[in-house]
This record gives sequence, structure tokens and C-alpha cells, in this order.
Amino acid sequence: MNPKADAKKPTKKPSEGFTADEKAAMKARAQELKAEARAGKDRAEGEKAILAAIAGMKDSTDRSMGKRIHEIVTAAAPELMPKTWYGMPAYADKDGKVICFFQAASKFGVRYATFGFQPDAKLDEGNMWAASFALIKLTSAEEAKIIALVKKAVS
Repeated sequence: MNPKADAKKPTKKPSEGFTADEKAAMKARAQELKAEARAGKDRAEGEKAILAAIAGMKDSTDRSMGKRIHEIVTAAAPELMPKTWYGMPAYADKDGKVICFFQAASKFGVRYATFGFQPDAKLDEGNMWAASFALIKLTSAEEAKIIALVKKAVS
């Protein structure tokens, strides 16, 4: 044993655990699961929850994108059930599995919002494909891409 070598080893810092935002997201998800169990597959309740989540977004850009994403997804895939998922707008299939979701940039203090897809979305292309997209703003070009992706995801 070499005491000099041991003295040079970096000390291991204890894990800091989850951030306050991550803890809040987990708490929101637990509440969502309880609400889903009570509401069942009630489209009106899901719509109400999504609109409340969008209204509660800290940033006005996030709110406007969340509102527009909601309009786009519900028009492109009316068969998807609106719901919240970790406190953010999401859209599920008939089995309750989330197909796509919107995450506000302000949710975790990042520079861009995210529109993403879960594994049950039918987007597979070969051995690699995008599962989420960064959004700075929505123009007609981004909206057209989202519409095409959502339609493909539920095909």
C-alpha cells in the first residue's frame, strides 16, 4: 500500500440526487396517474388538463407553442387522447400509451422546447430515427413537419 498514491485519489462526492424540477415532474406524474384512474378515458378531462398545463407554463413562447402544438396534434390525429404526462401536454393511443408529447423549455430551464415521440409511435426507419425535436419557434414549415410526423406515428 502506497500512502502517497492513496492521497492523490480524488474523493468521491455523494450523489446530489434529483433536482427540484425533476422532483416536481415526478410528483406531477404521480398525480396524473391518480387522476387518470379516476377519469378513465375521458377526452374532456384530458383536454382540460392539457389546457391547464399550457396556461401554467412560465414562458409566453412555451405557452403559444404548446397551444399551437395542441391544435396541430388534435387536428392531425383526432384518435389520440389528450392527457398530461409529467405535467406536460401529451397524446395517447387507445391503450393509454403516450405517442407524442410537448415539453416546454422553461420546464427544466433549457434553451429550447421539445416535441417528442415515445416507442409506440410508428416512426421506425431502418436502424436509426429521430425520437424528439428541438423547437425554437413554430413556422408553417415546422408545423407541416409535425403534422406529417404525427400522422406517421399513428398510421
